[in-house]
Amino acid sequence: MNGLIDELRAALFSVWHRRWIALGVAWGVCLLGWLAVATVPNSYQSRARIFVQLDDPLADQIGIGMGDRRRDIDRVRQTLTSAVSLEKVVRSTSLGDGINTPKQMENMVLALGKAVKVVNQQDNLFEITAVSTDGSLPDAQSARLAQDIVQKLIDIFREENLAGGRGEMSDTIAFMNQQLADRQKQLEAAEQRRLTFEAKYPELSQGGASLVQRMEAGRAQVRDLDADIAAAQSALAAINGQLAGTPSTLSGPGTGGARGALSDAQAQLAAMRARGLTDSHPDVIAMKNQVAQLRAATAFEGPATGTPNPAYSSLQSIRAEKQANLQALQTRRASAQADLARVDAQQIENPAVAGEAQRISRDYDVLKQQYDKLLQDREALRLRGQVEDERSAVKFQVIDPPTTPRSPVAPNRPLLLLGVLVIGIGAGVAAAFAVAQLRSTFQTTARLEKALGLPVLGAISHTLTDSARALQGKRLKYFIAGSAALGGVFVMLLAAEMIQRGMVA
Repeated sequence: MNGLIDELRAALFSVWHRRWIALGVAWGVCLLGWLAVATVPNSYQSRARIFVQLDDPLADQIGIGMGDRRRDIDRVRQTLTSAVSLEKVVRSTSLGDGINTPKQMENMVLALGKAVKVVNQQDNLFEITAVSTDGSLPDAQSARLAQDIVQKLIDIFREENLAGGRGEMSDTIAFMNQQLADRQKQLEAAEQRRLTFEAKYPELSQGGASLVQRMEAGRAQVRDLDADIAAAQSALAAINGQLAGTPSTLSGPGTGGARGALSDAQAQLAAMRARGLTDSHPDVIAMKNQVAQLRAATAFEGPATGTPNPAYSSLQSIRAEKQANLQALQTRRASAQADLARVDAQQIENPAVAGEAQRISRDYDVLKQQYDKLLQDREALRLRGQVEDERSAVKFQVIDPPTTPRSPVAPNRPLLLLGVLVIGIGAGVAAAFAVAQLRSTFQTTARLEKALGLPVLGAISHTLTDSARALQGKRLKYFIAGSAALGGVFVMLLAAEMIQRGMVA
């Protein structure tokens, strides 16, 4: 620990012994550094905030939704920093003074693009900032230039969303009208070709439908009729089963015996067949044998007596209706099958003509669909344009107008001046210490003993005369004055900086 303290004392002594070197180096470094700081131009920043209202009930109703508006605003925000927009800013502000060549304009646009920022702070809030760094202008004019740049950007923002959007909508509608006119001419030509073909081949045309469409429609109709016929046959079979199990007459008083048993057996046999049992089923065979025996037994009885059964008469009416319905369906199916066969035969007999009919019909259908789609889009765009003109969903409001900079944002000149002072003092101390290390002198007896490896018995102190002590005191006063002057220059520079900022404000 004592050795470390001795080394520190030796270093301080060597620096103090060469304090004039330290003071001179500090003055030189500080003057050069302060001169460099003075040449750095001030940068002034102006900012503004804009609120953009996006929601509008009528706009949402016709399809101008939040997503579309946000995409439009993102597009405008991106185009604000484009070369075209920045060139407008340059030409409308003092930045354009002295620019005579395209190369100068390009360099200025690139520099302005680095100094301008458009930030989306929230969904509806935008912040526009611009930094002006022009050493050729006074600070007050440079601050004013930053404000002018932000104001011009706000104007461009408004023009791009209002006037620019309406102009684009008008151009789009004009383009849609031109496309509609072209599609209408093509559609009229295709319709004329279709009418000419139908007049020449009436058997291959039916309301503009192609042969493929007609064949598909015919097959679909046949399939539907087959399903209806199957349902009608099933219903008729059910009615026949019920009719077979229902007696035509009701037995009167005193009748029955074998004849009543025969009716019951026949009803049971009909019910078995209605359930789908075949004649080879054992139950059906047994029931048929029973029916035969009962018929033989009723041959010895007298003629049957009884009243007509109303249920049997109702079932007969229903069966007649089902039979007529089934016959009508079968007739319709035969007609549809004949039409399908005729179309198929026409396609086989005249493949070239059939192909021409399909091509004409296909071209007409495609053009008709395109025309209808363009017409709907044109009307939607026209309604959208009217809403944007009369009730624009995007409404701008300047929350914070462009600020007038009161102080530069860069550089931090007071801090730089203090830093240069610290560096200058450090450089002076380092220079004095380095010079002391280059000279072969020993500041303490301990260092001499360590260097020689021999014991040192003592040291003779430096004694001064009265005149020498007076001269030393005078030099010390000069050194203190020189150091105070360095600090005074630093204070004067800080005061000048504060006065300059006050003049800008």
